[in-house]
Amino acid sequence: MSPQVGIIMGSDSDLPIMKDAITVCEEFGIECEVAIVSAHRIPERMVEYAQTAYRRGLKVIIAGAGGAAHLPGMVASLTPLPVIGVPVATRNLQGVDSLYSIVQMPTGIPVATVAIGNAKNAGLLAVQILSTHQPELLQKVQEYRQSLCDMLMDKQSKLEELGYQKYLQQMF
Repeated sequence: MSPQVGIIMGSDSDLPIMKDAITVCEEFGIECEVAIVSAHRIPERMVEYAQTAYRRGLKVIIAGAGGAAHLPGMVASLTPLPVIGVPVATRNLQGVDSLYSIVQMPTGIPVATVAIGNAKNAGLLAVQILSTHQPELLQKVQEYRQSLCDMLMDKQSKLEELGYQKYLQQMF
């Protein structure tokens, strides 16, 4: 089976963040490819990657980038596939610069954008996009959502049982 999701990043230093998107794909049984594709240091590779992605069978691209964070937007401008941007935190501006770079795309070239450092949500969004045409995947998404609900209801029951003070003590 060929990969359906491309997970790319501008540098290997982004991998500790982007691994969460990889993990989500693995948990849902979705093949993904992982690559370093820098918009600034290897732009020719970025262009080739983006332009051939749909021909290689990809359905969604998740692109993580920090600082100027041009990778998601540039890739989106070169591919017809949906692109999900993951702003990666930087030392100086804690990722706000990355967030603004990714979210401020011009009309006609959208990039879905998740919270700073939240590659897990990018992975989940990619799964949901794929699930629109894969009923078995849609079922897994529904089961995942139900597990979130069940987990919170369990916590609510424990909170009622213990009271907020004891519950807080057990949290730490």
